[in-house]
Amino acid sequence: MTRSADIRATHATPGPGEKAPGKAVYHRIVVKLGSNLLTGGGQGLNMEGMASLVGQVARLHQMGVEVLVVTSGAIASGRALLDRIPDHRGVPLRQVLASVGQGRLMQAYDNLFGEYGITVAQALVSRGDLSDRLGYLNVRNTLNTLLDLRVVPIINENDVVAVEEIRETRFGDNDNLSAMVANLVDADLLMLLTDTAGLYTADPHQAPDATFISLVEEIDGEIEALAGGTGNPQGVGGMVTKVQAARLATASGVEVVIADGREEDVVLRLARGESLGTHFPASTTKMESRKRWMLSGLNSRGALRVDLGAARALRKGGKSLLPAGVVAVEGDFRRGDVVSILDGDGNRIGCGLVNYDAGEAAKIKGAQSRDIQGLLGHEYGEEVVHRSNLVLL
Repeated sequence: MTRSADIRATHATPGPGEKAPGKAVYHRIVVKLGSNLLTGGGQGLNMEGMASLVGQVARLHQMGVEVLVVTSGAIASGRALLDRIPDHRGVPLRQVLASVGQGRLMQAYDNLFGEYGITVAQALVSRGDLSDRLGYLNVRNTLNTLLDLRVVPIINENDVVAVEEIRETRFGDNDNLSAMVANLVDADLLMLLTDTAGLYTADPHQAPDATFISLVEEIDGEIEALAGGTGNPQGVGGMVTKVQAARLATASGVEVVIADGREEDVVLRLARGESLGTHFPASTTKMESRKRWMLSGLNSRGALRVDLGAARALRKGGKSLLPAGVVAVEGDFRRGDVVSILDGDGNRIGCGLVNYDAGEAAKIKGAQSRDIQGLLGHEYGEEVVHRSNLVLL
């Protein structure tokens, strides 16, 4: 083992650290559940295991924590129903299995969460949805609205139509998708729950002297190499894709933990900040990451000049920008573009993703939100820029 890897290998065996407080220390959490975890390593869904995990998420939900679930298991569920289908990895067959299994997977979640009086919503997402400008905005706004309504989103890859993702270049058994979702909704913590305790210096099934790594402060070539040999039979997302996901999420200001989902109350314990699994601290703050993306990821396509009251509400109140506060529209931008927010003196006070194009914004500027439908004949929300899509300078 190399010296830098040795520094990171702080525990010989995984286990709880200091006693964590009873209250969750995170406000918004993405929980990714892997195929082997949901199936118990066998065919079909392991309802007992799913019930335990759903129960933990439900308890967090009842505590006021916002939780999104990124789930695998559709293909495995479909394979169990079509038990005479040969087991191979052809793309059309896997799409058929996903199509058959997705409904059963959602039905399971709906029934299990329903026992706690919690409403769930299905969200099928492909890489293209998040790469496209409007797709990114639509998915982000939808997920944020679901959370505002206290609905638990159940997110999965859209395997039925996303051929490029169902091959080896897909998100990676939802690992990378979960990281992108965590970035998308500004999550505080991403839990990658699987059927192994976390990252080791070698495959523990083949190397009995493998050392468990409880903390990875920097994901470098050595760490990626350690993750490269681990996989599982049900999905394509082995440890390598989990480390890739951790790299993406931590760079977006999200903490990441890879842990064994079979541990008792693992979701609750991680939410309380207990030391389980392999922890990847965020490498930047969410605000720094958001600013960097807003300011340099896309060029500003225009500007919205706001009045004194709106500027004050944005700066001090953490409010969304409503049409009533807009006094002028500059530039030719489209819905989903980044626009600058200017005060009455023309000073740039922020930037954000706009919900309306320039022509629409000009028609509703100064108006009350309730009048948007009448002025435009449609409505994309009561805000010109939602607070979750806004960065102040």
